[in-house]
Amino acid sequence: MHKSLRLKLTLMLMVIVLGIVICSTLISGLFLGDFYMMGKQKGLIETYNDVNRLYMVSGAVTQEAEGFPSDNPNTDFSQILGEDFENSLERMSEGRGTSIVIFRTYDLSMFNGTIYAQTIYSSMGTQDNGDEQNKMVQDYWDAQSNEQTETLRTTAKYQIQKMYVQRLGNDYLYLSASLDNGDRILIRSSIDSMERSVNLSNQFYLYISLFMLVAGTVVVYIISRSFTQPILTLAQIATRMAQLDFTTKYRVNRQDEIGVLGNSMNYLSSTLETTLGELKLANAKLKKDLEKQTQIDNMRTEFLSNVSHELKTPIALIQGYAEGLMENINDDEESRNFYCEVIVDEAAKMNNIVKKLLDLNQLEFGENNLNMEHFDVVSVVENLLSSSDILFKQKQVTLDFDAREPVYAWADVYTVEEVFNNYLSNAFNHVDGEKIIRVRIVKDQQHVRVSVFNTGTPIPEEDLPKIWGKFYKVDKAHTREYGGSGVGLSIVKASMDLLGQNYGVFNHEDGVEFWFELDATTGVDISPAGE
Repeated sequence: MHKSLRLKLTLMLMVIVLGIVICSTLISGLFLGDFYMMGKQKGLIETYNDVNRLYMVSGAVTQEAEGFPSDNPNTDFSQILGEDFENSLERMSEGRGTSIVIFRTYDLSMFNGTIYAQTIYSSMGTQDNGDEQNKMVQDYWDAQSNEQTETLRTTAKYQIQKMYVQRLGNDYLYLSASLDNGDRILIRSSIDSMERSVNLSNQFYLYISLFMLVAGTVVVYIISRSFTQPILTLAQIATRMAQLDFTTKYRVNRQDEIGVLGNSMNYLSSTLETTLGELKLANAKLKKDLEKQTQIDNMRTEFLSNVSHELKTPIALIQGYAEGLMENINDDEESRNFYCEVIVDEAAKMNNIVKKLLDLNQLEFGENNLNMEHFDVVSVVENLLSSSDILFKQKQVTLDFDAREPVYAWADVYTVEEVFNNYLSNAFNHVDGEKIIRVRIVKDQQHVRVSVFNTGTPIPEEDLPKIWGKFYKVDKAHTREYGGSGVGLSIVKASMDLLGQNYGVFNHEDGVEFWFELDATTGVDISPAGE
């Protein structure tokens, strides 16, 4: 977590905010006092200008012109200036944190060699309190005489000085100036109060900065979540994509860079999912092709082995009897005919095996072209049974088949005939006991089932799944007697798989029943054979 983008972003913004706070605090500590000093000086100048304007419109000059000489120390200026003027100056003094004294000087050297100052107005008291009125003026003169002053600004109208007032033990700013009528004014402001204000301001600013730093850190941490959470979500989606899980999509609800990235991730996920699906299909097809190729190789090997085994005995018999004929082992006509019959019989068996193998090979490799027709199953079965009538008589087998009504199905007629003939041939080869072969055709709504039953010995249950394999024989010795090759039921399996229909076998107490199904149809025969 210590390496997360969210934490890094929060720390970076904290450092920036902390840097700003430190710089602001340093600047405030270094320059706020000077700024306050400049502000105080500006305030003293504004106060001087405002007092001068008020003083000139108060009527003082006019009153003097009517009989109040400027050199009379006993002039009562409160009667001249009026109460409104004093109230205005008092509000100004209190509002701006200054002390104001307006006075007039008289040269009394003729009496005692001193200069006398008469107070016209003082914000510190009334004219009756002469001692208090003169203290501010006296402090100014004492500082001047003690050279405890520092001149900050001087113009033609006023002078601003920083003075140490020994009586009060503090530094003050003094503005001394002459008013437009020649009277003097002193405006004083405490530097100590200004410094306390500066210190208080710096302290308040420091507290505010620390609070803003903490609050800003919390806010930044919360805001950073709005940036990092979508990135974490996209990272989780990318991780799931790396695990080939493309089900999760990013919900795009913004138009900024993260929204663009989310759209790109969704597009990438969809593209990868499609590509992966195509690769899986291609891989499945390739795997199927490889399995088919392996199956073909195995079938080829098995085919060669089985064919060699099945043809070995007939070839040996043909060769033996042919050599007997060449060597005239038996001279009588009957023996030679017997030898020839054996050779012909074995050659016919070989020919039958080869034909069935070729048919099976075509079926398994899908080389047979199906011709799907609508036909009457009963009619086809009756024709096949009629063709085998001579076999029923030779083997003394009873046929049980009583279907009369047409039953229609949809399939390839040639394939159906081949399947039925294999079932019938298998029944002839294994019929025993009562020697009955029963053929049934049963129809339901969707299928037509054709079954062939023969009395005899049931097939062992463990051999039932194996009888559909090529060259598999339950009783090899008995099969050899009637010339069975073990290929017929394999042809049935391949044919029904090609048609996509069901087939099977089950035992009865007195025999075995083989069956297959076809798709049922309704209506009458519309094939050319039914016309």
